[in-house]
Amino acid sequence: MPHFILDCTEPILEQKEPKLIMQEVLDTAFSTGLFVKSDIKVRLNPYPLKHSLVLEGDADFIHVFGNIMQGRTDEQKADLSKRIVKRLKEMFPDVPIISINIRDFEKASYCKKDMV
Repeated sequence: MPHFILDCTEPILEQKEPKLIMQEVLDTAFSTGLFVKSDIKVRLNPYPLKHSLVLEGDADFIHVFGNIMQGRTDEQKADLSKRIVKRLKEMFPDVPIISINIRDFEKASYCKKDMV
């Protein structure tokens, strides 16, 4: 159920293969013990530098949008965030902006095709 969507500048993909980046996020999320590995979904959206304004210019960035089902504590979400940022920082030490935010899906309004 958890979804991790990575927005990044295209030059990031010249440093590491997209599948490797996504796999590292998946493995790091799984390592928290919060999710079943087969439930974790990761997507990556690269942006050309000409379509971003970062640090008043065209600096590289990685931002992860984490969407998880409600019910985790603030401490669990903070640990998840820190682990993912730490791993990406290890992979991309020269990228100036690496960030994440975690949002909760509400059980009452979440729906997917096998639920209808």
